[in-house]
Amino acid sequence: MKILMIYMDRFMYKPNLKSLEKFPDHNESKIYEKAQVAFIHAEAVDEDEDRSKAIEKKLIKNLKWIAGKNQTKLIILHSFAHLSDSKADPDFTKAFFDRVEARLKNSGYEVFQTPFGYFLDLEVSAPGHSLARVFKSL
Repeated sequence: MKILMIYMDRFMYKPNLKSLEKFPDHNESKIYEKAQVAFIHAEAVDEDEDRSKAIEKKLIKNLKWIAGKNQTKLIILHSFAHLSDSKADPDFTKAFFDRVEARLKNSGYEVFQTPFGYFLDLEVSAPGHSLARVFKSL
């Protein structure tokens, strides 16, 4: 799993092109402010059950840590299958995101997912301080 975590003063998306027909339709734009956005790429190797549990724990730990450093409780999970050549099955990835979202919410975070299976138009405003952009390979 690869994750690019970017703290954003403003993050806006608008669904543009649906790429995975089996997932729900979305057409509504959303805007978030003071959000920790996680661009997450699940790889095929992540589908192993033991590995999946371990990276779920590591991902949550990393998201809580970086959100704390950037003084926010708002986390956006965004599927971004462009950080590696290997890709996990979309059903696995969506279920993984749902588990991570639930666990973060149970820990007191406000968590949202961008529409799964879409290419999105994005507008971002991100500050240029040291922990505003962090990349991890889990």
